[in-house]
Amino acid sequence: MAQFSVHDAKTNLSRLIAEALAGGDVVIARGNVPAVRLVPVNPRGQRRFGALHGKIALDAGFHDPLPDDEMAGWDLG
Repeated sequence: MAQFSVHDAKTNLSRLIAEALAGGDVVIARGNVPAVRLVPVNPRGQRRFGALHGKIALDAGFHDPLPDDEMAGWDLG
């Protein structure tokens, strides 16, 4: 585990980012007390239209109006 002071981290931020992206364990400390760990962010996957097609089924009554007591809870009036 590589531990760096806040000052060193500011001075060498690009190098520390590269080290974290390469799988290194980078810890930034305040004084001698570890404060944060620098880790890569997992990229978000791409959304694909229709990805759940055929995997979700709707009940036959899905489009039926809600009962009055349920509608009253929505305070639409």
